[in-house]
Amino acid sequence: MCLYYGSTYLSTLPELWVRTTENAYLPIHEMVAALGPSLCCAMPFVHSLSGRDTTSYPYFTELSVIDAFAVACLEDTGTYFPSVKRCPGRYLQPCSDAVKRWLRSLKNSGKILLLITSSHSDYCRLVCEHILGTDFEDLFDIIITNALKPGFFSLVPQQRPFRTLVDDVEDGEGLPSLEKPGWYSQGNWPHLHELLKKMTNKPEPKVVYFGDSMRSDMFPACSFGKWETVMIVEEMEGEGVPRANATPCNSPTPTEGPAEKKGKFEDQGMKSPSDVSNQWGSYFVDVQKNEGEETRRLTWCCRSIHTYSTMAIPSIEAIADLPLDFQFQRFSSDKPITTGYYPRPPDSLLKWEENLS
Repeated sequence: MCLYYGSTYLSTLPELWVRTTENAYLPIHEMVAALGPSLCCAMPFVHSLSGRDTTSYPYFTELSVIDAFAVACLEDTGTYFPSVKRCPGRYLQPCSDAVKRWLRSLKNSGKILLLITSSHSDYCRLVCEHILGTDFEDLFDIIITNALKPGFFSLVPQQRPFRTLVDDVEDGEGLPSLEKPGWYSQGNWPHLHELLKKMTNKPEPKVVYFGDSMRSDMFPACSFGKWETVMIVEEMEGEGVPRANATPCNSPTPTEGPAEKKGKFEDQGMKSPSDVSNQWGSYFVDVQKNEGEETRRLTWCCRSIHTYSTMAIPSIEAIADLPLDFQFQRFSSDKPITTGYYPRPPDSLLKWEENLS
């Protein structure tokens, strides 16, 4: 397979990404963690790259990066996967009881629940068993792993057919269609849409899709699938939005999380990842100072949230205790910019709106 490396220049911070296929990219740290030192040493990656345009360099190996991820987890190789398997509690925090109740109440009310992830089946099972419980499969009607988003939404069935799994290994033959619920690998939105039509007996079933990635979740689900989209924006918690209790009730204290993570940020003098960055500023509003005057503009991230999301929340916990028929406000071009954030807009957007009036 031909690998490409490139750098997208973000202000003064070079970020190295690897192009694995025509429509898929991986951050370098994820690939290094999965492949381990032996494979990585054979690849001609540079330590730093700059320039605003992505450059490419071909390099051939026997394994694609995607295949190597699967092998790394299945064969317990590399650094990341063995560490997570040995001690998942060090890296993963179980979902709160409220989230589990929320999922069960949705299922019991007759809703069809989907789990769509680009993770491979073995890693998905490892994570879900730890955060949701060993019976997590009972919560979902359809589970799709190795979905390779955003291609799952944008590619036609012939390019990305669904595949069945045998002991976490994909069957070599792609399915001509999706006939029944179950656990599948790869796949495409058109075939899933046809299955949902049969399961709901509706010509145009309504889907609400939750995700935290603009590239992999919000944009393709909205643009190609025409789904309602709810973006999980953790940065809202760094701007005055109350933090929901995400810790299971049987944990020692409601805020400490896994024992290994207790005081992780405070003890090291670090801020929470959701706090506003001293270098980059607000996730939602860019403030530029020129000769003593401040100019505020909505960031690309903020504008994209309003364009491709129906609404935004800081976490699933923020809505888990609400009634299923709760009426949320949605983003709209004819409403204030602050409309669509639940439970409230971030501080920077409130201030931005005040300056307009």
